[in-house]
This record gives sequence, structure tokens and C-alpha cells, in this order.
Amino acid sequence: MKMKHAIAAAALTLTAASPLLADGLVENVNGITLDEEGNVIRFTGLLIDREGKVSKLIKSRKDKLPKRLDFRTDGKGLTMLPGLIDAHGHVMGMGFQELTLDLSATNSLEEAQEAIRAYAAKYPERKWIIGRGWNQEKWGLKRFPNAGELETDAINAAAKGRPIWLGRVDGHAGWANWRAMDIAGVTSKTTPPAGGKIIILAGEPSGIFVDAAEELIQKHVPTPRARDRDVALAKAQEKLLSQGITSIADMGTSIDDWQAYRRAGDNGWLNVRIFGYAAGTKQMEQIAGSAPTPWLYQDKLRLGGVKIYLDGALGSRGAWLKKPYADAPTQKGLRFLSYAELRNTMVRASMDGFQTAVHAIGDAANADIINAVEDLSGTFPGDRRWRIEHAQIVDPVDLPKLAKHGIISSMQPVHQTSDRKMAEARLGPERLEGAYAWNTILKAGGKLAFGSDVPVESADPFAGLATAISREDADGQPFGGWRPQDRVTRPQALAGFTTGAAYAAFAETKVGSLTPGHRADFILVDTDPLLASPSAIRKTKVEETWVGGRPAYKRKQKPTTNNSNQETR
Repeated sequence: MKMKHAIAAAALTLTAASPLLADGLVENVNGITLDEEGNVIRFTGLLIDREGKVSKLIKSRKDKLPKRLDFRTDGKGLTMLPGLIDAHGHVMGMGFQELTLDLSATNSLEEAQEAIRAYAAKYPERKWIIGRGWNQEKWGLKRFPNAGELETDAINAAAKGRPIWLGRVDGHAGWANWRAMDIAGVTSKTTPPAGGKIIILAGEPSGIFVDAAEELIQKHVPTPRARDRDVALAKAQEKLLSQGITSIADMGTSIDDWQAYRRAGDNGWLNVRIFGYAAGTKQMEQIAGSAPTPWLYQDKLRLGGVKIYLDGALGSRGAWLKKPYADAPTQKGLRFLSYAELRNTMVRASMDGFQTAVHAIGDAANADIINAVEDLSGTFPGDRRWRIEHAQIVDPVDLPKLAKHGIISSMQPVHQTSDRKMAEARLGPERLEGAYAWNTILKAGGKLAFGSDVPVESADPFAGLATAISREDADGQPFGGWRPQDRVTRPQALAGFTTGAAYAAFAETKVGSLTPGHRADFILVDTDPLLASPSAIRKTKVEETWVGGRPAYKRKQKPTTNNSNQETR
């Protein structure tokens, strides 16, 4: 019963006064939405029908209202935006990050070691110490950490011989202690799998496992139970709704993830719309069979595509490059699939009507997927909406090719500010022309969808919006933006998190806009992103989040006090 109560408390934020599906009006708002062409529409009120869809935008006092309304809500002058869409995230990864050790805030190896010690001491009953978020670049370490650094006296006293397994911030490398490697049977003679690398130190495994090699340890980690997944999903939903995100493309949905989403839908607490992309063709078949699933639970869940990994990440030098790394002249990164394997996987998915979303970060990986689309477009014509996830480093000669077959570049603005200095080191200044090239892609006729890659980055979409229009970080650096020619306009940035993200998931007739006929997914915020400065946009507070014409989140107001002996309000 305690578990059920925990799930309900985390997932259900509706109040007893919440209107059910009914004809209603939300008025007195600074309303902003985009039409199909990306034009800004402003309005002052929104009519919602009994199906939870937008029936009319109120633009002036002269607009006629229905004679009878089931509810009428005062928006108090707040800015109303369409519910924001994260075009690339990992829902269960986000949820489990809320439940395990999070190292993303650590700024040094020493801080991370103390966090690991404290976590191990706090949870002595846990058989493994699991976490994520370390970043040796942020720490200024200029190398990977190693197993010995998980064996300090303080950590050993708290861990008491338990295995430790910690994912890098980008999910493309893991850090193990010696106990974890012993359990996995990893020795100096262990051969890494294709697409993976074991970092060696003094002739022995260092404790760092890159990309496919992570599975050597991961397969020994205890599998989460169904109840654990339910709690993680509830935590993820709670966080997403509080940040103004009403829909998310889940990149790498497993059968276990799907079952958790179905349980939530069946029991009435699936409050965020999830666009599923299966974790490979095997999971695709297990979840959906021979065709994409229908939209379920009033358009809250669908499995319509498959995620394919082609390379790793820049941070672990796993991104596959055409030329060697500037800071590692003997390395070009990791290629996960041969061209034939990539093409065959795309064919397998496309034959049954599934959309393909290919992870490609390095310029060699991006060239491969662009060429594969070129090859397959004649065989699979029509509206395929081929997706490239990340598209971080693209050779300038390949950039114009993105538009030719309508390839969607699914990108994460906050990666640019997080990775800027690292990208300069990894590539050198002369190879940055096609790096995080948002505006260049748009000018060439390409299509963008914006997201966060949560839990690699925070899901906060307002940080993404601010970055997209400024190419500056939270401290306003570098002043004027890094490679400022690739900033986008404010409407283009908003489109990336609304209409563009919806289009990328074949959901543009359902969400992403507040024009009539779309689901009434919207947020009420204290900032107008089309007028505010980037720093003000980053500070945006989400006051309310509505999904399908129903309130799903309301920010709790902190009580205020003064020194006049007045009661706290």
C-alpha cells in the first residue's frame, strides 16, 4: 500500500476541483502559439471542448463566447504557451536518476568521491551502488577516473565491499570499482565487444568501459522490479510537468518501459504524452509487432519508431569522425554499425512503416546516415520523416543534403553550451563549421526539432530556448554567442520545442499548437519568451501545466512572512 500511495502522490497532481472533460474557457492570458507556417499567433483566451481539444482562440473582447460554460478559469495575465515537447529524452532514465546517485552537480573528483561515500552510507541495504552524471571534463581532470579512485578509505568504509557502477553524464561510458569488475569477470584478457572499448591503465582494466563495453558490467546489475519502474515513471512525470513539458519522445523504449507506460495508462495516471522509439528492432517487434501502435489513452502513448545507434559521444571520444581527434591523433571514435548493417536495419524498420531515429554525433556518422537516407528514399518514398538524433558535428559539405529528403535534425541546444570547450579541444577550431549548426540547417531548408537528452542534461526547456536564441551559457558566456551565426530566432526556437518537435513524431495534428483541433496542452508561465532576455527566459517559472484540457500541475506557492506580527499567508 505504501508503494501505491507513493506512486499516486508523485504522479497525480490533479485536485478535486479539476474540471473533467467539459466545455471551458481559460481567459485573461498573454497567449502565444504558432501556426503551420511558423507564424506567431497571439490571443487572450482559449476555449476547450468536451474532448479536451482547443475549439477556439479568443483574440478580442468582440469574440463571441458560448452561452453556457462548464468552467471558466482566470489566467491572471500569465503567458500561455503550448505544452512544450522534448523531442529527445529518456523517460525512465530520468526517473531512475531521481532515485539513484546523481553526480551531475559535482565539480571535481573529490566532490564526486564524497557524494559516493555519502550515498553508500545512506543506503547500506542496496546491493549495488548505482549512479550517473560524472564528467571528467567538467572536473578539469583531463583524463578518465579509474577504479582505484573508487577505493578510498572513506568510500570503502561506507560501501563495505559492494560493487559500484556509475554512468558518465552522456550515458556513453561507465565507471566501475574492482568489486564490480570481479563480479563481471573482467580481466586484462577480456576482449571488448564491437563498438566498445575498455580503457587500460598499467596493463589492467582501469574501470572505464566505453559504449558497447558498458554491457560487460551492466548485465550484472540487478534488474529493476515493476514497482521500481512505476515509481521512476511517476518521478519523471512529476518533474516534466513542473518544467512545462507535456510531451516527450522517449528514445530507446524497452519492453519493460512500455509495460510501465501501459500500467500508468490503464490505471489513469499517465499524464505526460510519450512518443516511443524502440531500443532496436527486436524491442520494436516485441512492443508493436508488425506495425506502429495506434495512439492510446487519448493520444498519450504511441510506439511509432525505432532508435538506432551509429556512434558514441564526444566526451568519451566515441563520436565517429572522418579525421582523427585533434587531442587524440590515433583515434577516430567508435563506429557501431557498418554501412550495410545500418542500411539493413533501416530497411527492416521501414518495411513495416516504423520511423527511424539514428543517433549520429560525429561527422563520419552523420555522413553515413545521410547517405543511407539517400539510398533508401527511392525504395521507401512518401512521408518517412527520417530523423538524425543529435547531428552535432556535420561536415559542411553534407549540411545541404539534410533538406533534400526532409531529414529532421533532432538536436539539443544545451549540448552546445555544455560541450563548447570540449568540442574545440576534440576537433580544433578549423573543424567547427558544421558544429551545432541550427541556423545553417534551417537556411538550407532543413527541419529542426529541439529537446534535452534528459538525463544527460536537465529537461528544462527554457534553458534550451535561451541557448537557441543566444548560443550563450547561463553565465552569458561567450558574450554574443559561440559561433553566433547559428543562433535562431525566437519563433524558430519556440517551434523547435512545439510544432517542430510534434512534426518530428508524426504528432503535428494532435499537439504542438494551440490552434483549433489540437489537444489543449498548455502551460501558464511568468515570462514572455518572445520578448524577454535570454537570462530572464532561463528563470521562467511554470505556474500551471494543463494536459488535454485538464490541470496536471500547479506550482506550490511558498508562504511569506513579515516582521509586523501578521499571520503567515
